Amino acid sequence: MGKKILVADDEREIADLVEACLAGEGFEVHKSYCGEDALDFVRREGCLLAVLDVMLPDKDGFELVKELRKSFVFPIIMLTARSENNDKITGLMLGADDYITKPFSPSELAARVKSQLRRYTRYNADLQNKNEIVIRGLQINSDSHKCFLNDREVILTPTEFGVLWYLCSHKNSVVSGEELFEAVWGEKYLNSSNTVMAHIARIREKLCEPPRRPKYIKTVWGVGYTVEEQQ
Repeated sequence: MGKKILVADDEREIADLVEACLAGEGFEVHKSYCGEDALDFVRREGCLLAVLDVMLPDKDGFELVKELRKSFVFPIIMLTARSENNDKITGLMLGADDYITKPFSPSELAARVKSQLRRYTRYNADLQNKNEIVIRGLQINSDSHKCFLNDREVILTPTEFGVLWYLCSHKNSVVSGEELFEAVWGEKYLNSSNTVMAHIARIREKLCEPPRRPKYIKTVWGVGYTVEEQQ
């Protein structure tokens, strides 16, 4: 797989700009101008990370994220010309890890790519000591980066795993959205509540949690989130 990064954008100038930016950081970039070509490439060769435009000619970036998340957990960054929060939340809910609004700074894109890859590497690295948490049928292991719910494997992206691991490792405590974001994303918390909420919602969905009465990740309104050892 090497250092391959997929860039899917039908605007060739944007795709070329992203390629030049990431190639300068030592990455091998594959450019796709439609969703089907992007899917074919990933299924054939795999990649470390994908940068996906929301607007693609055959299937939009949201559909592409949904398809990729059926089989792959590598980081996904959405590129969008839209600034509406609903579009950003939709991408995050479907499994994207981050988003950048056009026009963007090439240096910001490179920084976000490297940040996502650091997180991906950290949560997939072999750890020397076994580190496992079990809470009422929920089993999460940072050695294998795997999560099981009542012996059924739950497939999480690296960011989702990081969020759930942080909450479980601070069980019985309330973690603020600010603390959670800065611990998992490794960045300063600046108007990032939608990002945290979208990832929490996505994890709850994967854990088959009822939205109004979640069993594991509970919202403490106005404060943050908590995972309680006893229900």
